[in-house]
This record gives sequence, structure tokens and C-alpha cells, in this order.
Amino acid sequence: MNLTEAIYARHSVRRYVDRPIEAEKLEALRKAVEEANSASGLNIQLVVDEPKSFNGMFITTYGQFSGVKNYLVMAAPKGKEWEEKVGYYGEKLVLLAQTLGLNSCWVGLTYKKVPSAFNLRNSDVIHCEIALGYGENQGRQHPLKPAERFYEAEGEVPEWFRSGLEAALMAPTAVNQQKFKFILHEGGKVEVKTFFSPWGYTIIDLGIVKYHFEVGAGKENFEWI
Repeated sequence: MNLTEAIYARHSVRRYVDRPIEAEKLEALRKAVEEANSASGLNIQLVVDEPKSFNGMFITTYGQFSGVKNYLVMAAPKGKEWEEKVGYYGEKLVLLAQTLGLNSCWVGLTYKKVPSAFNLRNSDVIHCEIALGYGENQGRQHPLKPAERFYEAEGEVPEWFRSGLEAALMAPTAVNQQKFKFILHEGGKVEVKTFFSPWGYTIIDLGIVKYHFEVGAGKENFEWI
């Protein structure tokens, strides 16, 4: 499975079976975490076989988590720049996990911090966690909205832009809020605007959708502005 296939196969999963992640898959994830931290300055940490973070009784719109023993702690300093990096590099890891046959779910609130499971730097906060493992099912596709709501273009829209937008619309966002719009400028320059949401997390969502757009459009075809 390549990254494009992973974008379309991956859905949020909240219930997991009691099946350990194989050693070779954990090694691939650890290597990717190390590379992401080196490239970004984030302090992402992979936590394995730790059930306490998700064993509380949380009642949410999307239901409760169960069986979560493996997760990513997305730690970094405060600030929008860091939040966007959390989304971008976190989604790289999410899609890698999908190519490895694992399921995942971004989690903003419904988890408990287990300090013994990770190490924070003095400037770090935990922005969110990402559940990982083998799901009871493969999840469900979130409702898709018309693509026309999410872009503006100066002139004709090339195929690479359409492919990038389609991939971005498949991206997970907090409560499926999708508070973003892509703007295509002349010369293959692409801008993304975000909009206010009472739920928050729009900057983390921005990082997620920008990574999806890059995979779908091909980084060689455009330039971010």
C-alpha cells in the first residue's frame, strides 16, 4: 500500500483488539518518529503496551475508546508554528501506520496523561495523542462535502491541484470541521486559509490537510505561500 492508497483506506478507529504490534512494525514507527523529530524539532514519542491513557470513562459525540494500548504522544512547545508541525508530521506517521496495516485515531481531549510513559522538555506541552493498533474494524468514511466549497483559483485548475484537494478532503479534522480553503495563485503557488472554529484545533488540522495535499498533488508541482 502506498501513501495515496493509505489516504483513501484510512479512517478513524476507536475500538481496538488485544493484538500486539509486531516488532518490525514498531521499529519502522520508531525510526519514522526519530526522523520526524529530527526534521521538525517536535518531541513525538511512541508509547507501547500502556493501557491507562485511554481506560477512563469518556463520553463524547464520537463514542468511547476501548482496547487502546499503543499511542503517539504529540509533544512540542506552544504556538501555531508548532501546532501545524504536530498536524503535518503526525499525519505522516498516521499514514505510515496505515501502510503497515495498523489503524489509528487523532485524539484531542478524551485521554489521560500518564507522565511515567513519556518525557517532556521544559518547553513542551502535549497537543494531542494518536491511538494506534489493530482495530475491531476499519472505521467509516466521514461525510464528504462538495469540493467547490474548499478552493478558489486564478485561472484554469490543473489536474494536480484537483488531486491534491481531493486528498485534502479525505484528511481527518477535529469533529470533521474542515475549516480550510485552498487558493491557487498563478505560477503554481498555493495558499491555505483557516477559519475560526469553537472546537479549536484548526492549526493542527491545517498541518494534516497540507500533508494530504502534498501527497495528492505532488510536491514537485507547486509551491506553498
